[in-house]
Amino acid sequence: MIRYELILASQSPRRKDLLAQLRLPFKVQVKDSGEEVYPSDMLLTDIPEYLAQQKAQPFLNDGIGDNEVVITADTIVSCEGEVLGKPKDRDDAIRMLKLLSGKAHQVITGVALTAKDKQSIFSVSTNVFFKGLLNEEIEFYINEYAPFDKAGAYGIQEWIGMVGIERIEGSYFNVVGLPVQKLYEELKNF
Repeated sequence: MIRYELILASQSPRRKDLLAQLRLPFKVQVKDSGEEVYPSDMLLTDIPEYLAQQKAQPFLNDGIGDNEVVITADTIVSCEGEVLGKPKDRDDAIRMLKLLSGKAHQVITGVALTAKDKQSIFSVSTNVFFKGLLNEEIEFYINEYAPFDKAGAYGIQEWIGMVGIERIEGSYFNVVGLPVQKLYEELKNF
């Protein structure tokens, strides 16, 4: 089926768990790709693919084995034209959740599959609809879950997702952090 040795280049425990659930053997290896910076005039939908490709560059520079495929990914949350990355601090997390409250937003994950001689880049977008969140709900979530390592300051699989998300359009796993269905298809065709 999948005939490559897979390397997941991510420290995200959620991405590791999702890839493990595909029952494909892989190892985790992370290389520093510098700051996650993109051109200011870049289209919103292109940002995650660009960042995923940037994360693959150190592996290309150092050399990838003949039978290896490196999986890199980056997720952004977009609401009203603003890109929400990981919050800088508690106040930033509160600001982000207040922005998302009562609105629809997009979660876009870009993925790069990189081998020695080829690369495939794709992205998946999911629309997420939050109910209006009470300040007490936002405070409770941040105090109990400390979502500072998550784009948009929330995890759909956590308490805030259970009580705050009314519906989604698209891949649930994409919102968790890795669009595993699309990834599996891309790996089969790679």
